[in-house]
Amino acid sequence: MHYLLFYEVTADYPTRRAEFREEHLGLAWHAQARGELILGGAVADPVDTAILLFEGESPAVVEKFVAADPYVKNGLVTSWRIRPWTTVVGEGATTPVRPKKS
Repeated sequence: MHYLLFYEVTADYPTRRAEFREEHLGLAWHAQARGELILGGAVADPVDTAILLFEGESPAVVEKFVAADPYVKNGLVTSWRIRPWTTVVGEGATTPVRPKKS
């Protein structure tokens, strides 16, 4: 199953993140190497949200990431939420659905 993690971040996130960025990126790349984190990054214009795409059996893998994330622990993330995402199209879709043959 895919899970989307949404972070809402502080207004000063772009400047405050520098102090914690190496630790955050290390955490993210380790999750990626384990096959848990597929993609992640901040939304631009304005930088007020970040979205991370995870794959796993349950949202526990995402919750573990959040609990360890220095952005969360140090108050750069004002709120977060996890949403299951039923992916149906694309090479990595977890529940592919193809059109019926005509």
